[in-house]
Amino acid sequence: MNEIDKKILKSLKHFSLTEYEATTYLTLNYMISGTATEISENSKVPRSKIYEILKFLEKKGFVEIEKGRPLKYSVVPPMKIFRVNKTIIIRELEENEKNLNEIYKNQLSRVPAPVWLIHGEDKIIEKEIDLISKAKKAIAIRMGFLFEDEWEKLESKINQKVKQGVDVKIMTNKTFNINNKEIKSKELLKNSKAKISKFNLPTAKMIIKDEKEMMHIFTKFINQKPDPKTAIGIWNKYEDIAKNYQERFETKWNKKNKK
Repeated sequence: MNEIDKKILKSLKHFSLTEYEATTYLTLNYMISGTATEISENSKVPRSKIYEILKFLEKKGFVEIEKGRPLKYSVVPPMKIFRVNKTIIIRELEENEKNLNEIYKNQLSRVPAPVWLIHGEDKIIEKEIDLISKAKKAIAIRMGFLFEDEWEKLESKINQKVKQGVDVKIMTNKTFNINNKEIKSKELLKNSKAKISKFNLPTAKMIIKDEKEMMHIFTKFINQKPDPKTAIGIWNKYEDIAKNYQERFETKWNKKNKK
């Protein structure tokens, strides 16, 4: 058996086919149609099993039976097989991903010390998006710096949450150093639907979700530019701490915006 056939058999097994069933279907693609005896001989699947296997494949839509003496079995085109089965597999994966995430989230909330370290730009941005996406009431962001292309990844999620009625407030510096360029926050955030206010912020970030969980983000700077390799996020699910930081955020916000 060549390498291509081996890879095809491996793919067919994703459709819940056994070794014999996958081999039979693969063989029929070479033959297009044939009797049970011919298929058994070509596939090396024992004749004692071939009728049961062909009956199963016909039931699952992989094979069609032409009546006659003897019966002839024709292959259903692989394009149709893969299209239908990919849809089923993707639907099952999405459903089970959702169910498994619910189990994970339920158990996560029971962990006695809910503080985790997240390393690296990509994972930190992924967690920021996760916090924003799950917010139901409020998001508070203190944005002392931005990674390159980070805002483009966050903006649509933030605007979506504003449309859903979530109160999104962003404290921002007047300028950011992104990709060795000084960019005014007014220009960068011009399409944001969030409430925005300019502050003199330290080079750190913070995001609070629904006063229940939050993340601080820190990184080293090289020539005033954040170094993604050194970035670290401290994700915290202590509600008392998140609520305390939210109150401090609101105090600063209200003091600045009452002037």
